Amino acid sequence: MKAVTLTGTRLGVGEVPTPTPDRGQLVLDVVRCGICGSDLHARHHADALADIGAEIGYDGLMRSSQMIVLGHEFSGIVTGRGKGTRLAEGTPVVSFPLLRQDGAIHTTGLSVHAPGGYAEQVLVQDALTLAIPNGLGSDVAALTEPLAVGLHAVRRGEVGKGQVAVVIGCGPVGLAVIMMLKAQGVRTVIASDFSAGRRALASTCGADVVVDPATESPFSSASSHGHLVTAPEVFELGVSTVEKLAKLPVPWPLVWRTAEKLGAADPKHPVIFECVGVPGVIEEIISTAPVFSRVVVVGVCMQPDTIRPSMAINKEIDLRFVLGYTPLEFHDALHLLAEGKANAEPIITGVVGLDGVAGAFEALGDPETHAKILIDPTSAASTPVPR
Repeated sequence: MKAVTLTGTRLGVGEVPTPTPDRGQLVLDVVRCGICGSDLHARHHADALADIGAEIGYDGLMRSSQMIVLGHEFSGIVTGRGKGTRLAEGTPVVSFPLLRQDGAIHTTGLSVHAPGGYAEQVLVQDALTLAIPNGLGSDVAALTEPLAVGLHAVRRGEVGKGQVAVVIGCGPVGLAVIMMLKAQGVRTVIASDFSAGRRALASTCGADVVVDPATESPFSSASSHGHLVTAPEVFELGVSTVEKLAKLPVPWPLVWRTAEKLGAADPKHPVIFECVGVPGVIEEIISTAPVFSRVVVVGVCMQPDTIRPSMAINKEIDLRFVLGYTPLEFHDALHLLAEGKANAEPIITGVVGLDGVAGAFEALGDPETHAKILIDPTSAASTPVPR
């Protein structure tokens, strides 16, 4: 079958073996496959990614010396079934990108053991494959995977509906976070990006406030939201709180403990999502964010980075890192799309055939033009066709 292959940093189109399903596996005809930022990273940082994987016990990630078929954001049609499978041929589906193969479980599209969706067909696990509900289109269904990334980040951020969420970077990951924040009912979402095109998409995806960080800090409205910005404000809050409670007819420690149990004692703070993934961004957020902020790192930085722990300590910054999503979050993201609670269609900015993938990688370097480019293996388009 025809597929896009990556060897070193070179993308090419050629013939690869047609997949054969083992027990519990399905073959899909790929309908659409998204080009992910992880694919762009893998092209230039495969060995670094593989080394990190090996350090945590998984040595199956791709290396630059291997020929890989990328692609882990895909929708398809079931056309082949191994024994013990549930889904009928002809069923439109999406699938969680893990595959049981060669005695282990491998990452689809990022391992030589599990070729991905930049191809006419892809092999998937039946147990991890979901029928597309409610007549959802295959284009949007292919975005289940990046939306699941956003949903996982939002859940790890533990954002209350009344809290302020700040999204730094409005590429596909940041836009997914914005959509999932709004789908979860968060009322105030501030988005920040240098690109005018991406700021426009952030607004379309539901951001309530959009700022250009070249002219305005995303934290400039912190005081109006009740967020503490300076150490003297923290000192004043502590002293004045005790002074007020001391006037009550009951011991102030008892009142404070009761407030803690009710979740009413913590100072207001934003939840900030770092969706850029370049050196220096985490440190900049730590230095400029309000005191007590929770920072969720979603962007993948492939270079060593430096932060000032003493600044994070003095501001009591809660720093969390996230990766991927759970099977339940993948399921939930699909249903949020299918039920109209999240609309990902605006972020699809182009569709290209297999012969146009190399050009699409280059086109994605222009944030004013493209956010998410999908691959249609049946298309002859050699350049991205606008949506």
